[in-house]
Amino acid sequence: MGAVVVSRADLRLLNTFGISEYAERLVTVENDIQLREALSLARQQDWPVTLLGGGSNMVLAGPVPGLTIAMRSRGRRVVERTADNVLIEGEAGENWHQLVGWSLDHGFHGLENLSLIPGTLGAAPVQNIGAYGVELCDVFDSLDALDRHTGEVCRLDRAACRFAYRDSLFKQQPGRFVILRVRLRLATRPQPRLGYAPLAAAWQALGLQRPDSRVISELVCRIRRSKLPDPAQLGNAGSFFKNPLVSVERATALLAAWPGMPHYPQDDGSIKLAAGWLIEQAGWKGHCRGSVGVHCEQALVLVNFGGARGAEVMALAGDIQQDVARRFGVTLEMEPQLIGG
Repeated sequence: MGAVVVSRADLRLLNTFGISEYAERLVTVENDIQLREALSLARQQDWPVTLLGGGSNMVLAGPVPGLTIAMRSRGRRVVERTADNVLIEGEAGENWHQLVGWSLDHGFHGLENLSLIPGTLGAAPVQNIGAYGVELCDVFDSLDALDRHTGEVCRLDRAACRFAYRDSLFKQQPGRFVILRVRLRLATRPQPRLGYAPLAAAWQALGLQRPDSRVISELVCRIRRSKLPDPAQLGNAGSFFKNPLVSVERATALLAAWPGMPHYPQDDGSIKLAAGWLIEQAGWKGHCRGSVGVHCEQALVLVNFGGARGAEVMALAGDIQQDVARRFGVTLEMEPQLIGG
């Protein structure tokens, strides 16, 4: 095959948590042909396959068996344009934040609230990434994916992807699809989304009268940097737990005990709670345990102080989950994917 397979490859620099584990075999693919060759080799050898994007939403729990495929395809383009919107397409290996910057450089609007989210374009639909009042599904048009069951490339629209809060078809049927390229529908005129209170306050403080997507992007980056540690300085996977969804009855009971608890009604009638607030109220913010801990500025982020192993991260996460469940009767679900071990 065209791409080179490396044995016992150290993955420390390929995951933002900075966990040092090895892949039994690692291959980097830059196009569809190399991907098919890698999958064919794995099928012939009966190796399990792990797909690796930017490594920003994963915890390595141990060595990764079989063949790890690092998706590094590049390319972005305008597919069609009208007076009101534009359809852009990018390859799966494109860096997400760089794609946001490229869209703003070309006068396209809609991705500014999603600035500085780590990872690749191909991984974005898997998680249905979201931040500051916007989710990927809000701008999503369609994607091309290789169906490993049939060997065919299929085009999936928004409905077919089954997007939900930090969820999608690709999490519901893990391992079946390999996302090749993604298409997003963006606006040609600014359509600011300022529903997130800190972002709205930062915008109002500037006193600007005209909407400016570039300024919103810069404000989002500033807020993110103030709350979230830079993985290059302190290993982490961003938000470690999903914000839990509870019934109105459960939220009402919790609010009776904690009147100041942040809560956000959802379209489906459920109530979204702030996982970081729950963790902080339980006393975990700033907690240190050997090589791992809870970030001192954002309780939703677990961090690697240096040399942490996946088992240590998972032990801390498990203790936090148990404590929050005991105190609040609320189950916290991990956001990163657990790989290896």
